[in-house]
Amino acid sequence: MDLEELTGLPDTRLQAATEADAPELLVLQRCCWLQEALLNNTLEIPALHESLDDVREGTRTWRVWTVRQGPRLIGAVRGKIDGEDWEVGRLMVAPDLAGRGLGRFLLAHVEHQAPAELRRFTLFTGAKSTRNISMYERAGYRLVDQPGPVEGHIAHAVFLVKQR
Repeated sequence: MDLEELTGLPDTRLQAATEADAPELLVLQRCCWLQEALLNNTLEIPALHESLDDVREGTRTWRVWTVRQGPRLIGAVRGKIDGEDWEVGRLMVAPDLAGRGLGRFLLAHVEHQAPAELRRFTLFTGAKSTRNISMYERAGYRLVDQPGPVEGHIAHAVFLVKQR
């Protein structure tokens, strides 16, 4: 099934992000993580404090994909090798389009991009982000104890793992 069929959103396309996408990624990121801040009762969310240069750097150090509807950026996700794992990060969908399957599509896409030798997917989300946790669990992720203090993630984040 293609993206338009899945989401019911016409004129949508998935593409690899470039540094030129960074300004729009930053705006979408702030919109999405503001909701996470409210849910988790904290502003200590790294995605809310990143600069444009930080987001640009992310397009160079992670593999990043965007979804656009026409010219509008409506979703994004990124993945990278982290030791023996494929870390999924910054999965975001424009708040007004949540619940249409775009997040599930992006999660499946980023998982399929992982190098074949990696046997595990990992991600973090806010402990009170029940909608996110539910989506990840439906996709086969399980909550596990964090591997120790982890910088760059939501305060009181939960760690989820999926075996390939």
